[in-house]
Amino acid sequence: MTTKYTIISGTNRKGANSYLLGSIYRNLLAAKNIEADLIDLEKLPPDFLFTALYDNANKDEVFNSYQSLINNSDKFIFIIPEYNGSFPGVLKAFIDGLDYPSSFKHKKAALVGHSAGTQGSALALSHLTDIFNYLGMHVYAMKPRLLHIEKHLNKEGELSQNYLDLLREQVDGFVRF
Repeated sequence: MTTKYTIISGTNRKGANSYLLGSIYRNLLAAKNIEADLIDLEKLPPDFLFTALYDNANKDEVFNSYQSLINNSDKFIFIIPEYNGSFPGVLKAFIDGLDYPSSFKHKKAALVGHSAGTQGSALALSHLTDIFNYLGMHVYAMKPRLLHIEKHLNKEGELSQNYLDLLREQVDGFVRF
């Protein structure tokens, strides 16, 4: 059986570094002959909070396509920017809209944090780990924190060697996890 990987860019901000980092991560997996889908939360329906969650579950076709992708995935890589000392609310709303508990239970996740500041999204990674533990997902222990990301990533998607090496190390371990 082939393991299905999905990368989630953890923000809906236009032109976000999370999407660039997700693309780099997908290329690192491809170098190991592993295919991965890349979910860009920027492409979520703008009104998904009202058309896809709670009483409207399973009624939004675009959100349903994400649910299907999640259901068919075994391993996830979350690229998490730091917003106000945690992760973006859109990511929490996205997770809340997915089927509970089947979407993530007994599946595996790797987390990559990044920030403009000096924390590298440390609190966000901790918060998200707690949520995934509650949901029954197994979180890989190595969680790279890419601080001062603007000094290490350009808009062409080129990442500094040090950060690229950290991601490669995580990929190597997560594939075995």
